[in-house]
Amino acid sequence: MFTDVEGSTKLWERDPEAMSQALSRHDELLRDAVEAHGGFVFKTVGDAFYATFPSAPEAVEAAFDAQRFLLSEGWEETGPLRVRMALHTGTAEERDGDYFGPTLNRAARLLSAGHGGQVLLSLPTQELVRDQLPSGTGLRDLGLRRLKDLFRPEHVFQLTAPDLPSSFPPLKTLDVRLNNLPIQPTPLLGREREVAEIANSLRRGDVRSLTLTGTGGTGKTRLALQSAAELVDEFEDGVFFVALAAVSDPHLVASTLAGALSVSESAGRSLEEDLRDYLSDRELLLVLDNFEQVVDAAPLVGELLSGCPGLKVLVTSRTLLRIYGEYEYAVRPLELADPDHLPPIEDLRHYEAIRLFTERARAAKADFSLTNENAPAVAEICARLDGLPLAIELAAARIKLLSPQAMRPRLGNPLKFLTGGARDLPERQRTLRGAIAWSHAQLSEGEQVLFARFSIFSGGCVLDAVEPVCDAEGDLSVDVLEGLSSLVDKSVLRQGEGVEEEPRFVMLETIREYARERLEASGQAKEIRRLHAEYFLALAEQGASELQGPEEATWLQRLDVEHDNMRAALSWTLQAEETELGLRLAGTLWRFWWMRGHYSEGRRWLEEALAKNERASAVRAKALEAVGWLADDQGDIDRAVAAAEEGLRISARVEIHSSVTASFLRILGSAAYVRGDHERAARLYEESLTLSREAGDERSVASSLLQLGNVSSDRGEYEKAKEFYEEGLALSRKLDDKALLASALISVGAEYLLQGDHERGGILNEEAAGLFRERGNRGHLQYALDNLGWAALMRGDQRQAEVLHRESLALSRQLGDKLVAAEALEGLACSASARGEAERVAMLFGAAEALREAVGYRQEPREHALREPYLADARPQLSETRWDAAWAEGRRLGFEESIAYALQNDPGG
Repeated sequence: MFTDVEGSTKLWERDPEAMSQALSRHDELLRDAVEAHGGFVFKTVGDAFYATFPSAPEAVEAAFDAQRFLLSEGWEETGPLRVRMALHTGTAEERDGDYFGPTLNRAARLLSAGHGGQVLLSLPTQELVRDQLPSGTGLRDLGLRRLKDLFRPEHVFQLTAPDLPSSFPPLKTLDVRLNNLPIQPTPLLGREREVAEIANSLRRGDVRSLTLTGTGGTGKTRLALQSAAELVDEFEDGVFFVALAAVSDPHLVASTLAGALSVSESAGRSLEEDLRDYLSDRELLLVLDNFEQVVDAAPLVGELLSGCPGLKVLVTSRTLLRIYGEYEYAVRPLELADPDHLPPIEDLRHYEAIRLFTERARAAKADFSLTNENAPAVAEICARLDGLPLAIELAAARIKLLSPQAMRPRLGNPLKFLTGGARDLPERQRTLRGAIAWSHAQLSEGEQVLFARFSIFSGGCVLDAVEPVCDAEGDLSVDVLEGLSSLVDKSVLRQGEGVEEEPRFVMLETIREYARERLEASGQAKEIRRLHAEYFLALAEQGASELQGPEEATWLQRLDVEHDNMRAALSWTLQAEETELGLRLAGTLWRFWWMRGHYSEGRRWLEEALAKNERASAVRAKALEAVGWLADDQGDIDRAVAAAEEGLRISARVEIHSSVTASFLRILGSAAYVRGDHERAARLYEESLTLSREAGDERSVASSLLQLGNVSSDRGEYEKAKEFYEEGLALSRKLDDKALLASALISVGAEYLLQGDHERGGILNEEAAGLFRERGNRGHLQYALDNLGWAALMRGDQRQAEVLHRESLALSRQLGDKLVAAEALEGLACSASARGEAERVAMLFGAAEALREAVGYRQEPREHALREPYLADARPQLSETRWDAAWAEGRRLGFEESIAYALQNDPGG
């Protein structure tokens, strides 16, 4: 049962205080009537009530009593409150005490048709109550009525009784005002906000012409029809729909309009004049559908609006009409869930695209429902189809043959898969390819070439990228900026903002697939791909230098946005045997991959590029440097050493930058340090420092100094270590390289921790973590978190230590960092010891030991000293046999399994 108060806005404006008191009494009377008959008020919005009942007869009794109570109330200050009510029966979906689904939409439509004091029933409700009506009541048959949802007509009944009002104006349905709005086969789902925005725009006095734009398949027509239905009561002379999809000659638009309005041509006058005379004194809304192919008829629309003050026009088109006073409403695809970060299933159902797929699938297969098993597949299907309603409906229709899980892998070619729409739809709406081809046909020849070439961009691009890739030879017959503007206007491109408000252009993936086919057919694909790869190599090279300066944050964001383009370029260079180009691009991107934590992905690209081009060169040396550092950060010491040694061999044969040679020495120094060979590590770091100073490479100098500080500290040379640290930290601050500075802070902070100064060590690592987090950097953040966990343990805050070590461990798993994972596992073991969980302590220490051995890391005595008190407390709690067994079980877990065990619950919670 839905209810609301007729004319409440005017009552509030007239006397807010009296209305507030009256509404409190109204709420009390309604709630009493509902609850007295077993009902439940699940929502109130303003003066509207929404209630459910165990049975239809109880709902009718509640409505009857509520109307009698309301009529007998005094309402001295406000006058009678006239409440309309609607009762409809059907299934609904319950979520968090609220209800959703088509049944509620139908009830709302039924309510909007009624008048204050009137109780309306749908046919399903009437059939359930006709033999169980309250004493003295009856039902008046109001006949089949077209509700404003444009779905099937509803047979409507009115509850009657001697003490209830019986005479009301005609129901506010589509039958009352003149209109030709077509009945729709299914209800509109998930566009409530858009319908309200469009209707409210057309209610404004200054909006005479509103054009809904969007690519094929976004549901412009359905949205326009529903918006028009909402407005049918507000146009005295009606709402008329004019289908232009079958019209290709702009000169036929006038006759098509005349046919929809039943306007006959007069002798001696033009049809345009007859239309203008007919509309000149009428208050009327015209819905002009699919105007893009007759856009040259736009002046006719402008002339009619100019000469007919009561006329308003709602247009659907893939391009604007460009007439005076035109407003645009861009119809976006349906709201999507992120397939990689799905919310719980009860929240997933809120997403428009998911709702549409579910309802249309249920129409094709009655027992279909969204479940935890199929929800990820449904979410991915909707995302891969860009949230386009047409594409989603076509996919859902396949549910008879394929489950969502089976459907998902077949969407590699959605243009081929998504066919078979309803036979009564136009051909262009029966397949996704048809819808896109329809848009393509509206482009000029030059625009079609730009459209095809633009498909090379993955995830879109900024304006500056288009000309060097799509018009490098100057052979486009359209100006690039004008062409892009036209493609946006014609809804095959979308425009948004990129980094620092740069204009960015994006093509939906479903459209992009069609455009790629056109590019392949043109014979220009290889050259365009080369231009694309060269452009993004230049961008990556500029970014590589900017990532070490004050513009680091901006360039990280820019490279993030262009990462898909970089991946596409890498993929093509490797497939097309453009290996030198691919090797350069991969070697250039490694610092970005490191900062963003894409360790494994970066190594995959680099290793594949290296395998395809084994020629000794400066480019190969740069790629080997990248592999060496990423492997070092993942604890793959053998690969790091092999890469560095090969790099040094190349440097002896080929002229390469001395900073790269110094970098190879530091990689080898890091490997020696991890393996406990401090003498060799110090020698290699000193060589790197000398080479870096000679080259004037201050960043390499700072890195070498910090590494020498670590070695000196572990050798017990604390004063020497302090000198290295202070010089390295000062140089890092001077260079304004935030990533380098954060790494320096971690090294110095770790030294303070090992000296027992958890306060100073914590402060430095907090600063480091802040620098990483404010830029979204993940590379080395795990070190800072781990150190902060140990600082918390040292000050006795086991709970905070647990939180920090768990966060460090989770990040280490994402990065593939075995060494820091081992550190965090031991930190969690110490927290477990403080809680007396001896078996967990043994398993975690055993797992950490195995990881450390796999890396080849030799723990320093000072590090072991931090852990020993916790081990000493836990070991006596178990027998030697049980302790050894738990330790051995931990050693068998491996990297993923040990982390899963450590994170599977929160014992300190």
